[in-house]
Amino acid sequence: MKVDNMARAQMAQHQNPAPHNPSAMPRAPTGHVYPALADYMGLELSHDVIARNMPEYQLQSPSGSNTVSTLVAPLSSQSTSLAKATVTNAIRQVMLCKDRDGKCGLRLHSVNNGVFVSYVATGSPAALAGLRFGDQVLEINNVSLAGMTMEQCHAILKKAPTNGIIMAVRDRPFERTITLHKDSLGHVGFQFKDGYIVGLVKDSSAARNGLLTDHQILEVNTINVVGMKDKDISKVIDASPSVVNITIIPHYIYAHMISKMSTSLFKEQDRSPAV
Repeated sequence: MKVDNMARAQMAQHQNPAPHNPSAMPRAPTGHVYPALADYMGLELSHDVIARNMPEYQLQSPSGSNTVSTLVAPLSSQSTSLAKATVTNAIRQVMLCKDRDGKCGLRLHSVNNGVFVSYVATGSPAALAGLRFGDQVLEINNVSLAGMTMEQCHAILKKAPTNGIIMAVRDRPFERTITLHKDSLGHVGFQFKDGYIVGLVKDSSAARNGLLTDHQILEVNTINVVGMKDKDISKVIDASPSVVNITIIPHYIYAHMISKMSTSLFKEQDRSPAV
């Protein structure tokens, strides 16, 4: 919690609210305002749950330290030279605008009193600002979204000015972005089914750089591939330059996301309006 509060404090400094107007200051997340930082869409992320469902992830705490334990992501067993990556639930500030049609290019969905990004249109202001499927939106222009419905959140966006829309956003838990390099045949060295990583090629870039099985592909070079057919994901990878950035999340977390967001959101992506 200390780390998250610090991130919020840093974010608030960048907004520079008037010192004589305390109500303009962003509020730090607390247990009764936001879902707990150890909770994601109603999924408990306690030590026991992690050990039972994602045993490859570790909890480390500096000896004698009073700080909250840090999640450490595993790397492929073939990765011998890379340090393990720290996993955070960081809160960041996102600033976006509207396009010429007055839209930001995203949809939100309410789950367990929290508000989450369910869709981001490719090339939209939301995509360019860095919003991603599964991110939790805590505030829009200093208005707390905790407990709001999807319709209420969309109404706030519709009424927002064209420029300078500021959001407080919490990262998806356990996500990792891994940089891979294509070989002479244009391969990066992993197999997937329904976006789920099922195998790694020995001594490939995927194996050496820490890609993991039992994880779901979320983005390829920042392009959202959630809900895409495997052949379309392959086309995105094939069309990528020699360096390919793959963003993944444990399938245990992904399956929970899908169950809470409803698969209809993905089937209707091309026809449902974004705000």
